[in-house]
Amino acid sequence: MKKVVVIGGGTGLSTLLRGLKLFPIDITAIVTVADDGSSTGRLRREFDMPAVGDLRHVMSVLTEDETLTSELLQYRFDTYSDLDKHALGNLVVTAMYNITGSLTKSLESLSKIFNIKGKILPLSEDKAVLVAETKDGKTIVGESKITKAGKQIKKVYYKNRVKVTKEVLKAVKEADLIVLSMGSLYTSIIPNLLPIEMKYALKRAKAKKLYICNIMSQHGETDNYSASDCVKQVNKYVGRNFIDVVLANKKKVPDNILELYKEEKAGQIMLDADKIKEMGVKLIAADFLSTENNQARHDPIKTATEVFTYLMKEHK
Repeated sequence: MKKVVVIGGGTGLSTLLRGLKLFPIDITAIVTVADDGSSTGRLRREFDMPAVGDLRHVMSVLTEDETLTSELLQYRFDTYSDLDKHALGNLVVTAMYNITGSLTKSLESLSKIFNIKGKILPLSEDKAVLVAETKDGKTIVGESKITKAGKQIKKVYYKNRVKVTKEVLKAVKEADLIVLSMGSLYTSIIPNLLPIEMKYALKRAKAKKLYICNIMSQHGETDNYSASDCVKQVNKYVGRNFIDVVLANKKKVPDNILELYKEEKAGQIMLDADKIKEMGVKLIAADFLSTENNQARHDPIKTATEVFTYLMKEHK
């Protein structure tokens, strides 16, 4: 069975995994641990631990019985006590972390309890603190503050030393395909690429590197970006010609939905196919669009099917 390593965080990673788990592949999800907002942020401060929110998202979609277990893990308390707004899955991961002293071991144990398909690995066991320098010269500390600021980002880096786990490095080395999922470019994808040992492992990995470009821009992160701009930014953090292939949506988002996104100062990311090809990057352009609930998102089945098809062509 071919080994597919998927790197990311947030809802983008979860959406992709929801589709990929239906295919006969060995999945390893490498998940960012830089989140510091909401329930996750409160637990980080209280228990002095890495972020668990994105790990919870991934657990909830990779479980065999997604409907019931996902609803349980994603359940948020609505109360006047300290439990208010805490996600149950975050509390479960935190409890297991306090038992094992390791996020990696915690996810391994919880994967057995919740019958998870594949492996979920936190990028690091360290309490990662993400920092952004904006184009207007500001420095913003903390992933949640970066997202809320809405300022155009010049670069991101970690305030502290973030050591990648040996399990992550092993998974990258053994992968048959490495996928960078759709998601917030500077706060979900690039944070996984920042540690030196991760850059080195990714460069040395024999597997092809496939990047899934977002359909919509995100204010403060990818304002007015084209698909090639996104690729350039990823390459900038790892190395020239790092990305081998890009999956990009070619279907126009309906005008009524684009109007809704204007309120968020977001628009559709332009597919500049010629520039991508000039970079020596293979382009796979197709209709990946889902407009469920009036949101422009990747359709998990269409997207996962294209990833699986590419994998099989590469490994005939």
